[in-house]
Amino acid sequence: MKILVINCGSSSIKYRLFEIDNSGRHEELAKGLVERVGSDDAKVTHQFNSEKVSAVKPIRDYKTGIADISEQLHSHHLINGDLAGIGHRVLHAAEAYQESVIIDSDVIREIDRCSELGPLHNPANLAGIKACKEIFPDLPQVAVFDTAFFQTLAPEAFLYAFPYEWYEKYRIRRYGFHGTSHRFITQQAAAYLKKPKNEVNLITMHLGNGSSMTAVRNGKAVDTSMGLTPLEGLMMGTRCGDIDPAALFYYESKTNASLDEIRTIIEKKSGLLGVSGVSGDLRDVFTAADGGNERAALALKMLARRVKKYLGAYLLQVPNLDALVFTGGIGENAWRMREMIMSDLEHVGIKLDLQKNSHLKLPEEGAEIQSDDSKIKILVIPTNEELAIARDTLELVENAPAKA
Repeated sequence: MKILVINCGSSSIKYRLFEIDNSGRHEELAKGLVERVGSDDAKVTHQFNSEKVSAVKPIRDYKTGIADISEQLHSHHLINGDLAGIGHRVLHAAEAYQESVIIDSDVIREIDRCSELGPLHNPANLAGIKACKEIFPDLPQVAVFDTAFFQTLAPEAFLYAFPYEWYEKYRIRRYGFHGTSHRFITQQAAAYLKKPKNEVNLITMHLGNGSSMTAVRNGKAVDTSMGLTPLEGLMMGTRCGDIDPAALFYYESKTNASLDEIRTIIEKKSGLLGVSGVSGDLRDVFTAADGGNERAALALKMLARRVKKYLGAYLLQVPNLDALVFTGGIGENAWRMREMIMSDLEHVGIKLDLQKNSHLKLPEEGAEIQSDDSKIKILVIPTNEELAIARDTLELVENAPAKA
């Protein structure tokens, strides 16, 4: 079956077209990106195998952008009445859904209701869904939620120590993000380890410009580092991660900064960028550190230390741990950061093979980088959130009741 995966961001549309079956076989037929949605000079890029098509054109809204995608796929004979369904990445479902669902009017209302929790993404996700319903009116559509994987967290894991009515009235709690990636990696790791998914015990590390970690027990998430928003947890490219909230009150008392100014600082001017003064891109920070920049070197040490801190906490929550799993842009590609994170952990049974780590050529199914005498496996597995969305869409479309 052919499945189209759509990811509408705050001003962009990413897509991939898959040929996929329920045996696990898949082929990516096309992918693309529409940037600067809402402008007269949007950049549109489509890639069909080795052919790449780029243009600058007016894309005033998501419907126009998705119509352009449809036109390109039809003109290249990649779809011709044989598209089986459309899967959408949706950021937030609060507590409404624990798994992916076929989109109906109730789902649309819930996505809209959760827009206050995901104000940058949920409205865009919903605009993409509505556009696809107009352009492909007869196709089933599926919502795959970034927060769904973490609905297995217990209350003692997801609640904050605020007055309880904050949760009751305002739904303030830990929701977690990167859930589609953590779930995909859990499934891939279980297959790699040749274990049933509901028996695998992992600590998954999705490290990129945005980073998060998840403790997985018997295939289910029991804790995760991101919280009410993607700001909590690890130090990231431009986000501060965990802090003492009173530091913000103190800063405001010294500068009279507004809430919006403080939000911008902790979301877009902190993390690697804020500490190093160089960049939020790990590669640039390593280059600066290699050139003698002490703040860049400090930023790298802080990032590694924060990951180790969560790793220590999660080791206590996951008995009979099968493996640690690196994924994401940094987790898959930055061997030097993996080495920094995995250093000096022999006392807890974790030992990296430096040669395997630095010379890793990563296959689709993943690879091991621990030493032969490590008690715990260390895996690197490439994430593929779009494929996870396509798989969910295929399963729901195939099992959907026939229309009367």
